[in-house]
Amino acid sequence: MNVFAGAMDRIFTHASMATSALWISGSTSEERTIRVIRRSQDQLTEFGAGRFVSDTTIVDVRLSDLAAPRSGDLIVIGTDSFTVQGEPMRDRERLIWTLDLRPS
Repeated sequence: MNVFAGAMDRIFTHASMATSALWISGSTSEERTIRVIRRSQDQLTEFGAGRFVSDTTIVDVRLSDLAAPRSGDLIVIGTDSFTVQGEPMRDRERLIWTLDLRPS
């Protein structure tokens, strides 16, 4: 394990940075507890001369927690349920998945 991977593991296990969530496969109903870092920034979309601001929910998940997330999988954080939409994206070091979620 390199230094960066070790640092990411420490961040994801830190109670103030990450939270526990439940991942449920959309195709097999397999369940697994994972750690996520939740980011909920607004997203700006331009359409013609108009600009629209929409709420988004994005989470980061370690590849070691979740090897192959797919669109349609369910992520439960506390009492909130979300569905993975779009294609999951990996970071440059191939350590973290970034998942775009929509409320379920």
